[in-house]
Amino acid sequence: MTEDINPVYESIDREFAAESATTRRRMVAGVGGLLGSMGLLSALPQIASAGHKVDPQELLNIAATAEVLATIVNTVGPEKINLDAITKRNVAAAAREELIHYDVLTSSGIGGKALTKRIWIPDAVFANQDGFLKTLVAGDQIFVNAYLIGVTTFGNAGNGRLARIASEFMAVEAVHRALALQSLGQLGNDRVFAKYSQPEENKTDPFFPKPGFRRIGTAVDYLKQAGFGFGEQGAGPGSFYEFDEVRRRTPDPAEVNTRAPR
Repeated sequence: MTEDINPVYESIDREFAAESATTRRRMVAGVGGLLGSMGLLSALPQIASAGHKVDPQELLNIAATAEVLATIVNTVGPEKINLDAITKRNVAAAAREELIHYDVLTSSGIGGKALTKRIWIPDAVFANQDGFLKTLVAGDQIFVNAYLIGVTTFGNAGNGRLARIASEFMAVEAVHRALALQSLGQLGNDRVFAKYSQPEENKTDPFFPKPGFRRIGTAVDYLKQAGFGFGEQGAGPGSFYEFDEVRRRTPDPAEVNTRAPR
């Protein structure tokens, strides 16, 4: 717990450097007591996580790879599964949105590069609507978590533009998750906060009760655990899909708007 609360203490030292050491110690003691009385000490690992270090290029590359996967899944899913009309429409929009995310991430102004465009997808993902939607719920939560790492990383580095773009992407992934939940007959807006490194509380989520993550490479680990493969076969039956081939038939609904970040 000491290491979790240290960033709070260090912040007090910085903000009140002009005060005497005795005064700062009293303030630190008071903050510790206040947080304890409010039951917030258990939340400090999440609060303190703003200080974690992530390689920005690795983050961009993994995000671009995740968008390769998402574009393929949302494009191929409706081709293989007889989805209801509303779900099919939402998934088609999501496919185009993920593709645009990829194009933005890999643009010259941002510089992300997909680690691979050849993705192994388990056959079970496209077996039926229920399994497909549960895959979207779990996958979109991983993307929300990853983009929250991006917001923190770029914000800490003083790059407000990339922090904002990451937050814009995160908001869209949260919508995708909510719509998939709704198509499953569940509450779509089930979060007070977008989930970061907290344990998963939704008992229907495939990763329940696993925690989220603060290391961007864990996003790949989680997807591999779900049977996906990146340039290599994943665990269990499945097939390879080539992004450059799939993107040529990705739906492009006219209603999809706000197509460029600011």
